[in-house]
Amino acid sequence: MFGLGGQPQLSSQQKIAAAEAELDLVTDMFNKLVSNCHRKCIDMNYNEGDLNKNESNCLDRCVAKYFETNVKVGENMQQLGQNFSPGKF
Repeated sequence: MFGLGGQPQLSSQQKIAAAEAELDLVTDMFNKLVSNCHRKCIDMNYNEGDLNKNESNCLDRCVAKYFETNVKVGENMQQLGQNFSPGKF
């Protein structure tokens, strides 16, 4: 009610900084996904204007695996954070 015993209130500047940091992380993840999946799945000769079936399937699998891995890493990091207690190294 009066800020006692709860989590500290963030200032507007802190909220903006946190949102910017989150946007940077999401943008970085997206750029890595595009780069990795493009390198893995797209033929650099660009013989066709559209993706062929193999490229399309590869991209679908690559993106799915990338997000699945990202979720698992996030869950593991969250679990580690919950298990961490101050003074424990």
